[in-house]
Amino acid sequence: MNFRLKERFGKKFDEEIRFFRGWKSNMKAVGAIVPTSGITARRMASVINPDSGLPVLELGPGTGVITKAILQTGIEPKKLVSVEYSTDFFQHLVRTYPGVDFVNGDAFDLDKTLGPDRQKQFDCVISAVPLLNFPMHARVSLIQNLLARIPVGRPVMQISYGPLSPVVAMPDRYQISHFDFVVRNIPPAQLWVYRKAH
Repeated sequence: MNFRLKERFGKKFDEEIRFFRGWKSNMKAVGAIVPTSGITARRMASVINPDSGLPVLELGPGTGVITKAILQTGIEPKKLVSVEYSTDFFQHLVRTYPGVDFVNGDAFDLDKTLGPDRQKQFDCVISAVPLLNFPMHARVSLIQNLLARIPVGRPVMQISYGPLSPVVAMPDRYQISHFDFVVRNIPPAQLWVYRKAH
């Protein structure tokens, strides 16, 4: 095995160990048992419009797999605001992705978490918050809160591991569309998009 390949496998192993430790220490805040796959992360980031001039809001970056995919779309690090609940993950992310605006806080209390950025409008939201671990009223409230922070028509992209949308349908408030089913993820991932009702 050549050095570059060894280094890549070593990094992936370190990432999975870090993720497992985070999962064990706070199972409610982490939705899966291994990090999101690169394929899934790239599908999630594909909805970003790097030409909008607006920043992107990421929720639940974990080990940073989705963060990396977001940056690969051409978004400047300073144009990415990323909210991570776990302090361990947050510290790792700050070291790994310099220039990204990481915030150690609660996605369910964004006005407090974003502080001076709470009035900011974003191009879209890329979320890996494990919604199925929270009551339905909290999920609906979060989606509505996120939709208020982006232009009409722009998406909130959400990953989930159940067969149905993790947020109940409310056609008068938002539209739900199934974006993708990614088999090459452990566990297989469902991607959902939410947009403001017109």
